[in-house]
Amino acid sequence: MLARLIVCALALCCLALGAVSPARADDTLTLVAGSAPGIYDALELVAEGAGFYKDEHLTVVEQYATGPGTAAQLVASGKGDIVSLTNEPILLGYDKGLHLQIFMARESSFPYELAVLADSPIRTLADFKGAVLGEIVVGSAGEPSSKSMLAGAGLQPGDYTFVPIGAGAQGLEALTSKRVAGAAFPNQEIYTYEVVGHAKFRTFRNPLLSDFVDAGFASAPATIQAKGEALKHFCRAIAKAAVFIRENPIAAAKIFIQQSKQKMTDEAVNNIAQELLLSQNQLPAADPNNKHIGLTPPRDIAVYTKFLSDYGVLKAPIPPAAVSTNAFIPFANDFDHQAVIALAKNWK
Repeated sequence: MLARLIVCALALCCLALGAVSPARADDTLTLVAGSAPGIYDALELVAEGAGFYKDEHLTVVEQYATGPGTAAQLVASGKGDIVSLTNEPILLGYDKGLHLQIFMARESSFPYELAVLADSPIRTLADFKGAVLGEIVVGSAGEPSSKSMLAGAGLQPGDYTFVPIGAGAQGLEALTSKRVAGAAFPNQEIYTYEVVGHAKFRTFRNPLLSDFVDAGFASAPATIQAKGEALKHFCRAIAKAAVFIRENPIAAAKIFIQQSKQKMTDEAVNNIAQELLLSQNQLPAADPNNKHIGLTPPRDIAVYTKFLSDYGVLKAPIPPAAVSTNAFIPFANDFDHQAVIALAKNWK
């Protein structure tokens, strides 16, 4: 009798073990960015270095294109899974058949500002009359935003000129050499100039757009359909990274430097940490307890595309559902925020 009981117990154990689901295998996603690693890529680099991709059973392969437009085209054509960029290439490409959907915001407010050096004689928007203004590339989002502000100050398009000056050291040189009177740049570019270039700026923000989300992660609709489960976990890893950066910029800076294969020095850590601190209100976890990290409000898309169409950038406003989805946001925020905060604060 005892022997029979032992055999039955062993059989039940085998059945129980067989019923246990195997660990989920890692999914592989290819993320395409528009340039070499920079401060814009902090979310992805921290998600990798802090182990959040691993926690979500993801392998994320990063590639870099020659610019945001090229990156968008690669992902739209299925040669990449995710593209990280501002919304404009997606919106401008919509009428041309380039169809992508933003599925997670990587910022919490509109990034473009009209900046002048602190010692500039320009102190009001009206002072830009006759000025030559820089932008990273022709037709960047900073141009219509700036035109709207300048029109509010009574200036006509013929009262000023926009010219492309590039970003990084090239853009800073155009400003410090007085080749341009100011620049319509993303604020994170300005933060880099202030921290690394030791420049000081005075900035003008468009009050009509200041709260709008204008950058994120996007995929082709077919990829969202086919790889939705992996993309959900990607979003959660990014949301965790956003909380981590918010709570410990110094640890995030060290991870950023390590993952981007830069030389680890006290100066480098301090510079990156300062840029992340300046970016706190721009990052998606400005409120680390927010349960909607990564949300792209449909109203933002509707109002912004109308704004761009009013300025002749788009033919007509674009329905928000055509270029964005928030389907992954509830899953992305379904984690213990306090545990991630504690992890960040105790990171060595």
